[in-house]
Amino acid sequence: MTAQIDAAQVEHLLQHVADSFGRPMRSPLTHFPHEAGLAHQDVTFPSRDGVPLEGWFIPADNPVEDRVVICNHPFWFSRAGLPAHLEPWRSTWSLTGNDFDVDFVPDYKLLHDAGYHVLAYDLRNSGLSGAANGGVFTGGVLESRDVLGSLDHVRSRTDLRDPKIALFSRCAGANATFRAMSTHPEDFAGVRCLVAPQPMSARVTLERTLRGAGLPQERVAELEHRIRMRTSLTLDGMSPIPWAGATTVPTLLYQVRDDVLTDPADVQAVHDAIPVEKDLFWIEGTTRRFDGYTHFQRDPARVLAWLDAHLS
Repeated sequence: MTAQIDAAQVEHLLQHVADSFGRPMRSPLTHFPHEAGLAHQDVTFPSRDGVPLEGWFIPADNPVEDRVVICNHPFWFSRAGLPAHLEPWRSTWSLTGNDFDVDFVPDYKLLHDAGYHVLAYDLRNSGLSGAANGGVFTGGVLESRDVLGSLDHVRSRTDLRDPKIALFSRCAGANATFRAMSTHPEDFAGVRCLVAPQPMSARVTLERTLRGAGLPQERVAELEHRIRMRTSLTLDGMSPIPWAGATTVPTLLYQVRDDVLTDPADVQAVHDAIPVEKDLFWIEGTTRRFDGYTHFQRDPARVLAWLDAHLS
């Protein structure tokens, strides 16, 4: 779109973005652990408020001790990733260059081969997990209950003894994890660390989206109203920055610096708000946000070193 965007295009864009919060389009599972030779269990467990969540538990081979990494996915994604090279997702993401297949199974293979059990699951209203709260996406507010449910599941498993737990939480998963720590810090007692790629404030992302479409920033207020009518939440009410101030575990963040969908200052503010041990690194040489989601499988050393340092 350009500055010459007409009234019909404006209406379509605003409605499309608002509807993506009101009832996000689910991503199907197009990849599975067996593709990487991984044995796994299909698991189901309740979110803290009872929503049924679906996932994979991928056991480590002959572990010396029970070290578990819980994986939380981004908005629009599932535990398997996102088939953004296929329609209808391609049409949504192609303008930002993010129209390629994102497969998270290689990440689980890397974690498994490093000696970790892996729990990967679908957040509410995503993948194969249950519908909840009218299908709305809330930037981590209600999704935080799913993070708590995943902790409950790991701690209740009879095949794990006193598990050492880390979380690998991308984007909306990161927001949900920060929110869960801010509301239920007691549930994170004993959690060893967090890896939180690309947390995102809704206001920053939507301001960038409208600017890229050639719309004046005053239209953000109109878009916020539409989103609030669907979710009951303001844009600032979905920002992870205030929640990050309650973080209780060592946290590693990383972000595509030139990501067209956000501002590096937003991620820097999340990092700066964290009151405990933390680190942040930038992915250079790309503007594609999804390159941040696949960074671990291309260059896993820094994340694996963080996990090893805190789970050993």
